[in-house]
Amino acid sequence: MSKRVRVAFCIGDYPAEELKRRGDVALSYATPEVEVGLVPVATTAYNRGNSPAETGLVIPAFIDAYRRAEAEGYDAIVPLGTLDLAVDAGRSCVDIPIIGPAEAMLHIACMLGNRFGLLVYSETSLVLCRRIVRQYGMGDKVAGFRQSGFHLPDIAANADATKANFLANAKALVAESDCDVILPMGITQCPVHVNPDWLSKELGVPVVEGIGAPIRLAALFAGLGLRHSRKHWPRSALFPKAK
Repeated sequence: MSKRVRVAFCIGDYPAEELKRRGDVALSYATPEVEVGLVPVATTAYNRGNSPAETGLVIPAFIDAYRRAEAEGYDAIVPLGTLDLAVDAGRSCVDIPIIGPAEAMLHIACMLGNRFGLLVYSETSLVLCRRIVRQYGMGDKVAGFRQSGFHLPDIAANADATKANFLANAKALVAESDCDVILPMGITQCPVHVNPDWLSKELGVPVVEGIGAPIRLAALFAGLGLRHSRKHWPRSALFPKAK
């Protein structure tokens, strides 16, 4: 029997209750074949707005977490959040797969439909989301963007309103923009506060979320022995392989 694949879910600093919510959701995607472990990151993206400056400043802490995960024997890595923090840099620093949630969601959605509806937290999130979509060359697949209307730190206190807004805007994307796949670009909306299975049944279209999808994809990569191309991501001399 092949060994259980170990996926590290790298999660930054949050208030205790918020940290538990995210950790519990991540751990729920473990299976008899896939172990999920929580690896702390000594930084946070729990902000009202993450500009390119904030997202750039967290890269060293995420790289450190990725290297610790590899040293602890994990087979693959997923960072928390659809900002794909330090994914590009990290792939030059470790020799196991790092799967960015946003990248995974977009590519999985390509096999489920053709017109994507993306839901973000707020106007500041929308700017970052557009950058990410452009980075992955998926602009022609996105048929519409909507906002659930709350900044990230305000969602827990407004969970019912967030769920109602999220559902209404997701329905509008399906009905008005002819979207055939919904992507919650912000894991605090879904799957943390809105169950993706329930949401998919309500909408009648697939929902690809940013915790379970990348975790299972990371396990698939590791199980198949797939690694990032060293031609595209050369190994950084600043972070040599541990002996």
